[in-house]
Amino acid sequence: MTTNAQRGRRGNERRRAVVAWVAALGVVSLAACTSTSTSGASPAATGTAVTTASRPATTSVTTTAPTTTAPSTTTTAATTTAPTTTTTTAATTTTTIAEPLDVFDPNCVIRTDRETTFEELALERGLADPVALWFENDTTDIVATGSLVDICPANEVNDIDGQPRPPLDDAAIQGALSSNVVRQQTRLNELFAGSGISDLAVDGISGPRTGQRLCAARLALGLDTTLDDMMPGSNEQAALLAPGALPTPDSTAVESERWVLIDRTCQIMFIGSGTELAFVFPTSTGSAGFETRDQDRAQAFRFNPALDNGGWHDSSEFPVGVDNPLNGNLYKPLYFDLGQAIHGANNVPTTPQSKGCARLRVQDQDTFVSWLGLDTATEETWRKNEMNVTVNVQGNFVPRP
Repeated sequence: MTTNAQRGRRGNERRRAVVAWVAALGVVSLAACTSTSTSGASPAATGTAVTTASRPATTSVTTTAPTTTAPSTTTTAATTTAPTTTTTTAATTTTTIAEPLDVFDPNCVIRTDRETTFEELALERGLADPVALWFENDTTDIVATGSLVDICPANEVNDIDGQPRPPLDDAAIQGALSSNVVRQQTRLNELFAGSGISDLAVDGISGPRTGQRLCAARLALGLDTTLDDMMPGSNEQAALLAPGALPTPDSTAVESERWVLIDRTCQIMFIGSGTELAFVFPTSTGSAGFETRDQDRAQAFRFNPALDNGGWHDSSEFPVGVDNPLNGNLYKPLYFDLGQAIHGANNVPTTPQSKGCARLRVQDQDTFVSWLGLDTATEETWRKNEMNVTVNVQGNFVPRP
C-alpha cells in the first residue's frame, strides 16, 4: 500500500521533474531525435533510437508457378495404354509490405493504436519526460486512437508536416504552463460547481487553494492524493480533464445514511448521504501535537448551538483567541470524538492549524447544521439519532514543496 510519505515524495519528484526539464532546455535536447532538415527529404534522426510505427497500408504481391502437362503414351503388341496426364501447381504466396507514414520525418512520428496519454507514450518509448511530448504536440490532453504523434521534441520542427516550430525558451514554457493551470482551474470550478465550495480564481497561478482543490479532485477520482501540481501530459491530468461529474470518494463513510469524510492530506471535507455527495468544504484539521484523530464512522454525539452567545461556544480546553469574536472560539460545534468537533471558525487556512478539531468557515458550518436539521435546535443535544451522522477521518498532511 502506498504510504502518504511516499505520495509526498512522489509529488516532490513530479515537481522536480518539471523544474529540471525547464532548466535543461537551454543546454540539451530532451528529444529522442534532433533532426532539423528544411528540405523535402526526411532527415535521419539522431540521439536515442526510437521505433518507427507504420500505418496499416499494404501492398500484395502474388506469385504463381506455371502449370506443366506431360503426356505419356506406351504401345505394345497386346495392350494399348491411354495417355496419362500429370498436373503440378505451385502454392500462391502473399507478402505484406509495410509502408512508412506519409509525414515529414517517419523516424520521428508514430500513429497511436489506442487512446492514450503522453505519460504512457513516454514510458513505452523510453523518453525522459511526458511534458516534452505535451509541448511538442500542441498541448493535447488525451491522444485519440489513430493520432499522429511527434516523438522528437525540442528540435524546432514539426516532424509531421515539416513546419518550423519556435524554440522553447523560458517565456514560451512559462506561458504554456500558466495556460495549462488556467485550464485546470476552469475544470475544477466545473467539477465542484454546486457543492458549496467557492470558485477558484482562474488566474493561471497554482497556489495553495489550487493545490487543495487538485487534491480533492484526486480523492474523488480515486487517484493518489497529494497537494502537488498536476504535470501536463500526465495520466491524472487526463482523468481530471475527461468529461464527467465529480464522483463520491470511495470510502467506508458512504455505508452510513449521512456521513462526513475529513481528509487531512487535502484539508478538505466531503459531506453526503449514502452514495450521494451533498457538499465539499475546505477545512483545517489539528496541527502537530493536536492531530485530528483517525475515525471510521464515528457517530456525532453532541451538538451545541450556543444561542446565548451568537453560536460561539467557549472551549476551556483549547481556547483560540483568533476565533473569539465575543467570548468563544467554536462556532456551533458538532462533537464526534471526546473534545474534537466540527465547528465554524473565522480562520480556515489550507494547512492544519486547529487544536484537534476540524474547522469550517462560519457560513459553511451554518449550511452543514441546516442540512442536518439542527438549525432549529434551541439547546444543547446529546441524542445521536437526532444528529444522525457519522464521521471518517483519514490521510496525512504533506506540505507542497
